[in-house]
Amino acid sequence: MDTKITQIVHELFAIDSDVKLTRPDPQFGDYSTNVAMQLARPLGRAPREIADELAVKLRETGEFSNVDVAGPGFINFTVDNTIIVQAALQTNAIVSSTSSATVVIETNNPNPFKAMHIGHAFNAILADTIANLLDVAQHHVYRVSYHGDVGLHVGKSMYSLLRYVDGDIEKLHVIPESERNTFMSKMYADGSKAYKEDDAAKAEIDDLARQSFEPASAIYVQVYDLCKAWSFEQIDTIVARLGNKPTVKRFLESDADMYGVRTVRAHTPGVFQESNGALVFEGSKYGSFDNAFVAGNGRGLYAARDLGLMQLKNEQYHPQKSYIVTAEEQRDYFKGVIAAAELCLPELKDVTVNISTGTVKLATGKMSSRDGDVLEIGWLFEQFKQAIEARGGTSDDVIAAGAMRYQFLKVRVGSDVVFDVNEAVSLTGNTGSYLQYAHARARRILEKVNAGGKIDPTILSSQERLLLSKIAEYGEIVERSCRELMPHHICTYLFELAQEFNRFYEAHQVVGDEYELHRVAIVSVYADTLKRGLGVLGIFAPDEM
Repeated sequence: MDTKITQIVHELFAIDSDVKLTRPDPQFGDYSTNVAMQLARPLGRAPREIADELAVKLRETGEFSNVDVAGPGFINFTVDNTIIVQAALQTNAIVSSTSSATVVIETNNPNPFKAMHIGHAFNAILADTIANLLDVAQHHVYRVSYHGDVGLHVGKSMYSLLRYVDGDIEKLHVIPESERNTFMSKMYADGSKAYKEDDAAKAEIDDLARQSFEPASAIYVQVYDLCKAWSFEQIDTIVARLGNKPTVKRFLESDADMYGVRTVRAHTPGVFQESNGALVFEGSKYGSFDNAFVAGNGRGLYAARDLGLMQLKNEQYHPQKSYIVTAEEQRDYFKGVIAAAELCLPELKDVTVNISTGTVKLATGKMSSRDGDVLEIGWLFEQFKQAIEARGGTSDDVIAAGAMRYQFLKVRVGSDVVFDVNEAVSLTGNTGSYLQYAHARARRILEKVNAGGKIDPTILSSQERLLLSKIAEYGEIVERSCRELMPHHICTYLFELAQEFNRFYEAHQVVGDEYELHRVAIVSVYADTLKRGLGVLGIFAPDEM
C-alpha cells in the first residue's frame, strides 16, 4: 500500500518520499497518511492542495473503494473488499528483516546451587519470546544459557550442604527428585543467613567459595558435582515446563573466568587501573560505576567472567548481536562491562545488548530476596492450577504456563509486572487464559461443519469486514514487535482480535446460516491467526478447554 503511494508521489512531484500509513478509526477508512503535509515545504504548496491531487490519482488506480481528504491534508482511504480478504489470508507470510544476522541470546541464566524463583521465570520467558521474534525475522538465532558455577553463592550453599551430609554423601541420594529444588533453596538460605550473622561462618564460606575454583577435599567434589548436576536437571525441566525452546549450549562462569582475567591483565594499565591490588574499570566515565573486575587476591570477579563470556560467544558463533536479558538493577553494571569489553576488544563493539526487565511482584507482596527466601516456580505453577480449577477449568502445565507467560509478556519490556493469579486466569479479561479459551471456542465452531468454505468479498457485512481488517493487521504488528523486540504489541493485538471476533459472532450466526461456508472460512482464518500469534509468544493454543 505505501509502495503504491510512493510511486504516485514520485510520478506527480519527482520526489522520493517516506510514506507512513496509520490505521484511523474504522469510520474514517482502512488507512490514513499525512504525506501531503510532509511534501508541503519542499514543494512550497498548501498540503490540502497536494492531498487533493494525490487523492485523484489514488482513485484512478481502482484499488480503493473510497478516498477522502480531511483536515489540513490527511488522506483517508478504504481499500476494496477483495484486497482486505487477500490481506487477511496472507497472515502466515514470513516477516523478513532487511538483513539476516547471526544472533546469540541467553534464554535462561539461573545459578546452580540455588532454587529457580519467579524472577528467573520472568527473564526466561521474556528472553525466549524475544528469541522467537528474532526467529520470525529470519535471523540465525542461537539460544544459549549462562550459569554461575563458582563464587560466593556456591560457598554459601556448600557450607550448609557439607554440614547436612556430615561426610556421608548417601544422605543426599535419598532426597526425592521432587524435593531437590526446595532442598537446594533451603541450603542456600541457611548459608546466606550464616554468612550475615556469624563471622566464623563467613570466613568458612569465603574459603568454600574459593574451593569452587580449586576443591580441597574429596567430599567437597562429591557434593559439588552431585548438586550441580541436580541443579541443571531442575533448570532444564523447569525451563521446558515454562514453554521455552531448548538451548544449544550451556556456558559456565568457570569456563569464562580464565578468558576474562587474562583480558583484564592484558589491558592493565590502560583500560583497567590497579587499586590496592584489584584491577578496576572506571565505569563512572561511561555512564556506569567504577567496578573491580579482578580482586586483590588475583581472583576474577563477576565482571571479568562476563567479559570472558563475550569472548566465548564470539569464538563459538561470531554473532552480529548478543542479547542478555536481566533485571533492571543490573543495567548500570552491564553498561560498564560492555564499555570495558569494547575498549579491550574493538571487534565486540555494538555486539552485546543488555535488555533490562522491570520487577515482578504478586499483588500480595514481594517475590523474592537475596537471602534465599524465594517463591519457587513450582509454587507459582500450583497457584495457577488451583486458580484455573477454582473457576471450573481443567488445568495442566501448558495451560498454566500460557496464563503465566501472557502476564509477563503483556507489559512493555522494562515495566514492572504486578499481577493477581486469579485475575491472570480469568476468561473475561486481557489474559492468556482468555485467549486460549478464545481459540478453543473457535475450533469448536469449526468442528460442527464438515466442509471447508471460502470467503466471498462481495457479500461482506460491516462486522465481517472489521474482523478481516483486524486479522490483516497481524503482519504489521508482528513486524513491529520484531523490529522493536517488544512482545507486548502482539499481546495487545491478540486481545483486540479476540474482542473483534466476539462482536462478529454476536452479530452473525455461523453454523446453519445460508452463508455458513463463507463465515466458517472467516472463523478458520481467525483461529489460525490467533494460534500463530500465541505461538510467537510461546503459548500453546488448545483445541478445547
